[in-house]
Amino acid sequence: MTNNHMDWDKLRVFHAVAEAGSFTHAGDTLNLSQSAVSRQISALEEALAVPLFHRHARGLILTEQGEQLNRTVRDVFAKLAMTEALLTESKERAAGRLKVTTTHSFGVAWLTPRLKRFLEAYPDVSITLLLDDVDLDLAMREADVAIRMHPPRQPDLVQRSLGEIRWQIWASDTYLKSAGHLPEKPEDLDKHRLILFGDRKPPVTDVNWLADLGRADGLPRRVGALEVNSLQAMLIAIRSGLGIGAVPEYLVDNTEGMTRILPHARTPKIDMFFVYPEELRNSKRVGVFRDFLVSEIGRS
Repeated sequence: MTNNHMDWDKLRVFHAVAEAGSFTHAGDTLNLSQSAVSRQISALEEALAVPLFHRHARGLILTEQGEQLNRTVRDVFAKLAMTEALLTESKERAAGRLKVTTTHSFGVAWLTPRLKRFLEAYPDVSITLLLDDVDLDLAMREADVAIRMHPPRQPDLVQRSLGEIRWQIWASDTYLKSAGHLPEKPEDLDKHRLILFGDRKPPVTDVNWLADLGRADGLPRRVGALEVNSLQAMLIAIRSGLGIGAVPEYLVDNTEGMTRILPHARTPKIDMFFVYPEELRNSKRVGVFRDFLVSEIGRS
């Protein structure tokens, strides 16, 4: 592969086409005409003597060889982007863009309201916040750092414990009025309407422990009157008087009109971790963001 057959420009065009699935869309992102994009791809296929795309009426699909090349190219460009970010960041001053990922509810309820303080302290840093209840792949640079509700499952990630979050069980005063009685022991939950988390991929393990609390062995789990794939929505449903639900403590800052249920029940805890790839260990902006999180968690 001499003669510059796989030069950066062709690979950049190839990567854009592979991600976009069409010459036209790739051309738009690269500011090239469709024919220029098509020419670059044909030249690359000719140089490698393998087809990289199946051309269909509905668009393009990568061939097996195309898939293989795209995996490598994606990896290389991600590493380049990270190297560029590290090079542009001066050693003394945190600067540049930081891609942060965490779960939806923690990102919305706890992290976002505090970001103004962080960005005022570090005006040369900007943040992309990616909220997803499914773990993004830090090794593939889908994000720089993550706040996770479980220990990292991937090797070669640096992890720092951020402490633990407790669950609390709540009902609104209107619900308790209509139900006529407060559950005094966990078994009493059998007689109440429950609000549970419903999804294939919950943000934390054992998210529906309330369905089993005080349930005798062998009995099936309690069923929720409402199951919804958002802790935020669960809290809104609790406030609306729909039933009893358990949510992490960071979610509830205003307890007006709400009563804490079974405050002495054994509730699970969520261990929180700040996680990032080994190669970002010396990044200034990762360091200041980590310290910021530690101090904010200390305050709250």
